[in-house]
Amino acid sequence: MTHSGPSAFAEVNEKVAQAGEILGLKSGVINALSSCEREVVISIPLRRGDDVEVLTGYRVQHSSARGPRKGGIRFHQDVDLDEVRALASLMTWKTALIDVPFGGAKGGVAVDASKLSPIEKEEIIRRWTRSLVHVLGHHRDIPAPDMGTDARTMAWLMDEYHRLEGFQPACVTGKPVELFGAPGREEATGRGVALIAAATLKQHDVKAKGATVAIQGFGNVGRYAALVCQELGMKVIAISDVSGGIVDKKGIDIASIFMHKSLENVEADERIGSAEVLEIECDILIPAALGSVINDKNASLINARFIIEGANQPITISADRELRAQGVVIVPDILANSGGVMGSYFEWTQNIQEFSWPIEKFRRELDTRMEAAFVNVHKVSRKYSVDLRTAAFVVSVGRVSEAFELRGSLV
Repeated sequence: MTHSGPSAFAEVNEKVAQAGEILGLKSGVINALSSCEREVVISIPLRRGDDVEVLTGYRVQHSSARGPRKGGIRFHQDVDLDEVRALASLMTWKTALIDVPFGGAKGGVAVDASKLSPIEKEEIIRRWTRSLVHVLGHHRDIPAPDMGTDARTMAWLMDEYHRLEGFQPACVTGKPVELFGAPGREEATGRGVALIAAATLKQHDVKAKGATVAIQGFGNVGRYAALVCQELGMKVIAISDVSGGIVDKKGIDIASIFMHKSLENVEADERIGSAEVLEIECDILIPAALGSVINDKNASLINARFIIEGANQPITISADRELRAQGVVIVPDILANSGGVMGSYFEWTQNIQEFSWPIEKFRRELDTRMEAAFVNVHKVSRKYSVDLRTAAFVVSVGRVSEAFELRGSLV
């Protein structure tokens, strides 16, 4: 996640300030909304052979104006405080945008997850939980999986939390279905991305049936986005992961390759590099891997009418400007990939009620609420004559600032 320009956190706050100006907020309020409420940095000793390696862990709580803080934990070698701040802030805006009663948080550990054995991973998440238990809890701050972590990691986190605080399955979301997870949560982010893609086509009078899609990323988000795009009648013509990509202009049958861990062992007539998938000519491009993959170097080579941001901050600010000047419609990450936190909200409510929903209800609720958020952002973009990203921030900054003001003047 290398940012050569301004820091990732500064980039998010630039959008917050812009939205604040459109809404006529006082500068002090904008400053308050641009600051993190609490930042915790911890050291995590990890046994390696007969010695100890000390890792750095983080939990940043950006805002609790609209509810308990919510946000994932990532294990990645590039995790640092600035990145965690940016992602915590994005969670505040994302939860406000889709109108779920959460604030924003994010956590992480600076470690290469691919080099960890399962027992090391378990040790790291348990130590992380023990060190942070005083700031976590189902009405304080609820973690979830992110890059380098998964349902199994969340089960370990929950188990550690239970040892310390007693039975509270709502203390974390993204858990295995067998351990108080919600059927539908795992697919929710990718499903939301595909639904937003379909809604975008509809908004521009393009039929979903036969519309061409290229996707970068075959992790949780890219995989489910591809599958649901196919179910909605679109044609996925290119998809890639770290091992490279595959292309088939007639459409790749995602259902048949869905269970493959990686694309390198998928039979394909045409193979391309991971980044080349971004330059494929298509109706819809979904970057669903890392941040800043569309930048000044390749912005002019993008050949899609619509970009639906599956990953967080996949387009740099300058590339975003250039693409919009070319007439590309960009649906921002805080809207496009918010299905994950919507799904987490459903899991959390089920855990608190200790009552579980059938998957059909989960999908129906997700589809309805994603569509409503999309329609609202479009309405606001027309009202203020701004692009969708700016409109999304206007909606969320408006909601958070209102909650902030209503809570009283003595903060």
